[in-house]
Amino acid sequence: MALNNIVEISENGRHLSLFRGFLRILDDRQELGRVVLDDMTALVLSAQQISLSKNIMVALAERSIPIIICGKNWHPISICNSVSGHHEGAGVLYDQIESTTALRKRLWQKIIKKKIYNQALILERHTGKTNDVVLLKKMSKQVRSGDTDNKEARAAKLYWKSLMGKEFKRDYNSLNQNILLNYGYTILRAATARAVTATGLHPAIGVFHRNRNNPFCLVDDVMEPFRPIVDDVVYRLWQKYGDNFSDLTPEIKQELVAVLSLDLIGEKGMTPLVNALARVAQTLKESFQEKENHLILPDIVAVGSLL
Repeated sequence: MALNNIVEISENGRHLSLFRGFLRILDDRQELGRVVLDDMTALVLSAQQISLSKNIMVALAERSIPIIICGKNWHPISICNSVSGHHEGAGVLYDQIESTTALRKRLWQKIIKKKIYNQALILERHTGKTNDVVLLKKMSKQVRSGDTDNKEARAAKLYWKSLMGKEFKRDYNSLNQNILLNYGYTILRAATARAVTATGLHPAIGVFHRNRNNPFCLVDDVMEPFRPIVDDVVYRLWQKYGDNFSDLTPEIKQELVAVLSLDLIGEKGMTPLVNALARVAQTLKESFQEKENHLILPDIVAVGSLL
C-alpha cells in the first residue's frame, strides 16, 4: 500500500528491491508495483515475512527516509533513521550542542503554547464544552519560558478527559483509542524524523526532551504541536467505529496516514503537513545557528477535518 508517500508492506512474502531510483515490490518474481525513492516519506514494514537488502536500507538512509518496523497487532515498535550525511552536519551539531538554556526554554515555550492552543481547537470542534476550550486557550497564553509550571501536563489532563471521556487514559499498551493514536503518532514521528535529519539537525539532541535511551528526542519535541491533528482524526474514527476495532484495518491505516497530506496555513498560504514539518525543522535550525528564536509553527485552523 502506498499513500501520501508512505509505503506500507502489509502482506507476507513480499520482496523489496532497487531498480534505477525506484523501490520495487515483488511477490515471488512478479512485480506488484514500484515507487520513486526520492518521493518517499517512510517505509512501514507491518507484515511478518518480508525480505529486503542492506542496499535498500542504505538508499533510504541516504535520503533520510525512515523505516518503521511493526510488531504484534501492527503496533510500531522501531524507527530506523539516518543520523548523518548532511553537508552541514558537523556545524549544525555544534550549534545544537552550544545552544543556550535560555534559547531552548524560549523554543519550548513556543512549542507548548501552540500545542495547547491546537488542543483547544480540536476540543472546540468536537465537543460543546465551551468552558474547557476557554480554559485551554487561557492556559496556552500562560505558558512560561521552559514551561516551568508544567502547563503541558495540566492541559493534557483536561484535554483527554474532555475529548475522549473520563475513563480514558493515554497508555501505549492499552486498547481502545490508544491503538489508533499509537499508529498515527508513529506515522507523524517518522515524517518529523525525516524533516529533522534532512536539515542536518541531530535527532537525539532535544530542545526539551532528554533521554539517553531515546535517539529521537528532538523529533519528539518538534512533533508536539502536531499531535492534536492526529487526535482529530482518531476522534472521528472512534465516533465512526466505536470500540469495534481490535485490529488496524487497511482502511483505518489509510485514514491515519492521510494526516500527512492535510493542509495547514503556512507563511505563504496553504501547505500539506509533511511540507510544514520541513519548514518547522528549517526554522529550528536557523534558531540554533543565529542563537535567536526564529521557530515558525503553522496554524492548524485550516486542517481538512477542521473546516
